[in-house]
Parts: sequence; C-alpha cells; structure tokens
Amino acid sequence: MDIVEILKQDYQRFPANQTYSIYAQDVYFKDPLNEFRGVAKYKATIKFIETWFIAPKMDLHDIRREGDTIKTEWTLSWNTPVPWKPRIAIPGWSELRVNQQDIITSHVDYWKCSRLDVIKQHLFPTKNR
Repeated sequence: MDIVEILKQDYQRFPANQTYSIYAQDVYFKDPLNEFRGVAKYKATIKFIETWFIAPKMDLHDIRREGDTIKTEWTLSWNTPVPWKPRIAIPGWSELRVNQQDIITSHVDYWKCSRLDVIKQHLFPTKNR
C-alpha cells in the first residue's frame, strides 16, 4: 500500500492502531512541545495521548507528496481530563521526510496557534468546539 494511503488511514483512526512500521527506528520527531529521536519515543507520545486525553481526534484536511516530502494539514482535538472537560483544538501541519524505501525519517509538526492559545482554550472554553 502507498505510504500516503497508510497515513490517511492512520489519521482516521488516530491515536489507535497507528502504523509504526512506516517510521525509521531513529526517526526524528519535533513539535512545539517535544523534540526527540526514535520510534519507541514516538509510540510513547501517541500512547500518552490515547491514555490521558478524552476523545482525541485528528482531522486530516490535506495530504500531498512532493518528492521525498509528505505535507499534511490537520486539526488535533481532544477533551482535557479536568472537571470542566474543555474541548481543545490545535490546527497545524506536518512535514514528513521519507527515504528511498518510503520510510519516514523525519516528522516535524507545526501549530497554527501559540502554546498560550492552547492554555487559553483550557481556561476560557467555548461552546463552538
């Protein structure tokens, strides 16, 4: 199966049953909160989301491949396990680099909001999410 198709399926069922075999063992990962190497740490990050967040969801808006780069646009959302259970939404995009075997060697996430904006969503929840 084509790597883009695998990624589409992974986004649909996120965070459950991700296809970790498409990532290099020493994959480089970076987002506004984390930076590390290794598929084991990436699995642990996804497991944290699956375990601690309520109803996590990854909406894929666009995915396209340009040579050795796959670009995705998405919105990650969840309810935070605090008494008022606010629905948090982070719009963003990812840039994935693949090698000649179509294995992901780098996964860098970018947010279209600041970390402060995410904190504000917890403190001032809206009904629109």
